[in-house]
Amino acid sequence: MNVVPCLAAVRLRPLALVTLLAMALPGCMIPAKLPHPALRDDVPLAGLQAPTRAGWPAADWWRVYNDPQLDALIALAMKQSPDLAQAHARVQTAEQSVRVAAAQAGLNINGNAQFTRQRMSDHGLFPPALLGFDWYDQADLGVQLEYDFDWWGKKRKSIEAALDQAHAAEAQHSAAALTLQNAVADTYFGWLADESRLTLAKQSVAVQQRLLQIAQLRVRQGVDLPDTAQQERAQLAAAQQAQVTLEGSIELRKVVLAALANVSPSELPPLKPHTLPQVQGALPDDVRLDLIARRPDIAASRWQVEAALKQIDVARADYFPDISINAMAGLSSTNQGSPSFSGLIAGSKGDLGNLFTAGSRVFGITPAVHLPIFEGGRLKANYGASRAQLDAAVAQYNVTVTDAARDVATQAVTAQQIDARRVKQDIEVKANQALLASAEARQAHGTKDARESLTAEAQLLQQRDAAVSLHAQALSTDLALIKALGGGYRSDLDNTTATPAATSSTASTSNLAGAPEHERL
Repeated sequence: MNVVPCLAAVRLRPLALVTLLAMALPGCMIPAKLPHPALRDDVPLAGLQAPTRAGWPAADWWRVYNDPQLDALIALAMKQSPDLAQAHARVQTAEQSVRVAAAQAGLNINGNAQFTRQRMSDHGLFPPALLGFDWYDQADLGVQLEYDFDWWGKKRKSIEAALDQAHAAEAQHSAAALTLQNAVADTYFGWLADESRLTLAKQSVAVQQRLLQIAQLRVRQGVDLPDTAQQERAQLAAAQQAQVTLEGSIELRKVVLAALANVSPSELPPLKPHTLPQVQGALPDDVRLDLIARRPDIAASRWQVEAALKQIDVARADYFPDISINAMAGLSSTNQGSPSFSGLIAGSKGDLGNLFTAGSRVFGITPAVHLPIFEGGRLKANYGASRAQLDAAVAQYNVTVTDAARDVATQAVTAQQIDARRVKQDIEVKANQALLASAEARQAHGTKDARESLTAEAQLLQQRDAAVSLHAQALSTDLALIKALGGGYRSDLDNTTATPAATSSTASTSNLAGAPEHERL
């Protein structure tokens, strides 16, 4: 087997000459290598006035609310959600694409074994009467080696492009997980808010019932007109309608939670109402510079740009000649007139047992150069399509960055507005509490009847309901801000370098078997 390298050394000199001549022919047609496209490394948030904090949301950001019920719901949803399973399937598909691309590069070794028994035609070019035999057997055993020299990096760039696509799929998986977690938390806090508001609505119904009883009594005694009772009856109906609406909303939110977790409503873990948690939201100090690495959708768009750039290199490499070498080694023997396959083993007329002797050895080596000369515009069209894909990927990246900045700014400003409204609402609640205390004091001294204190209590309940609604809006905005900040995601791309392609080209495929730690929640 040492003959193969020697033969290669003898024949590679003319091969190199042919290669140089072949490269000179299409040289004027080969497109110039593209530089890495300029991508912005920050988001347009300069001038945004918002409260700041140190640090970003953690990967398990929902635990800051210290709610075991929420933890259980998110764990259930992450385990059984069909949307997350679909995103995971896309990751697995991308991983297999990496393996397919890697399998197409490198050395290919194929074994071959065949036995042919054939009868000669009496009317052929060489009739049996002339050759002296009617049948012949042909036996071959061999190994064929094929290797394509990836001198222009075509296969390497294909592997890197597939690897970048796998990274993009992982980022999209993280985005899907974040969307699911955010939806579960938002629905759950909405359910808690409805439960708190339902308690207030029941109290409001009780107050309106007492006011209606007093009005009816005064009408029967001739103190007030019948319209007074009708007004109180309308107020009671409005309070009861609000109660029914909240009861329906509570059941609807449970249905949504069950759908997010891919279970039936009866399979949800038991949920007990309690007060809403406090809002923790604020913007990190370095949000403008670091948001690109924190948003999974931006990371996915960035990986798509890297993959498109590699595909352009692949399309450009098509202009260069493909250089390969084929080698063959094996055994071959022909027997004239052997009666059966047993002659191959036992030996017979013609002695096919010679197949395994030194004289039956065969060797061959074939260097080859394949040069594209006329492709009917295929190479140019393929390169143009790759350029268009890169332009589209860059445009999508820029849109994603702009959308991310708008999302963060919107949620930050909304959070400030809601916080200011909550401050004013607390003032209203305290003022109504003071009015109720004064009315109850006058009722206790006998200077006023119960109607004043009941009316003050109804107004206080309305203000408390408004306060709970604002608290729920603040929590929903807080969740939206966490999602806008990436929800604890961290990209592997180095956004401080001008050419992050180096990062993707050195990445290892060994980490593709499973999602990163921040995705395996």
